[in-house]
Formats: sequence, structure tokens, C-alpha cells
Amino acid sequence: MNVELITKAEAIARNAEVASIANVDDKGYPRVSTISNLKTNGLRKVWFATGLGSSKVKFFRKDSKASVCYRDGGNNVTLVGDVEIITSPELKEQLWQDWFIDHFPGGVQDPNYCILQFTTKEVFLWVDNQYEELLFQ
Repeated sequence: MNVELITKAEAIARNAEVASIANVDDKGYPRVSTISNLKTNGLRKVWFATGLGSSKVKFFRKDSKASVCYRDGGNNVTLVGDVEIITSPELKEQLWQDWFIDHFPGGVQDPNYCILQFTTKEVFLWVDNQYEELLFQ
């Protein structure tokens, strides 16, 4: 395991404004969309905000499998794992951003506001022209 490469990949994920997130749609096809990056815990956990009425939530309720991808220049960090839909008031409050008000006019208590918590199982890195794969238990 290349610690320097992983450290750089963690910084790419942490500093990214947006990520690409893929889910499996109701026909079994991958569906990719961009989503604002809220918080990361290394490469193991990532949090995003979305609406409970969104197609992402609809698909994740049926199949939690997901992939998240970050890109920075020629570097690519791809995570594969599962999404959990969180409506905990404490986590919603902790991750609230002022600009969310444009999407959730009811503020942190908006009933449509939820958090997607992504937990990584596999990591695929292409950083500084080096490839690395990691498996998390």
C-alpha cells in the first residue's frame, strides 16, 4: 500500500467541490450524476445532501450499491460501496450549508432534506500516474 498515494487521494476527495455518484436504476443500468461534496472521512466514508424525493433516493432505496468518483487534473479517485439514506436531525444540522436554502426552503428541518452516507468497500486510484487498488473490510 502506497501511503503517499493514498494521502494525496484523500486530499483530492476532501478538497473536491463536486463528485460524480453512480447508482443502479430500476432497469439495472448505471446512472451517473454530479453532486456537491460535503464531507469525507478519508476514503472510507463520504456524505452528500439531496432531496428525499430525488431519483437518487428512489434508486438507493431499492439498491444501495453506488460508486463515487473524484477528478483533479489527471488524477482519479473512484470509490465503490453502499449508500445509506440518513434523516437524523443531528447529522442534517451538522452538515447543513447556507446555500442549501435554495434547494430546501424549509431550512434544516425541511422534510425533503436528507443525507446520503456512502461507505466505501473498494478504492481504485490513478494518482500521479500510479495505479492502486484497496479493499476495505
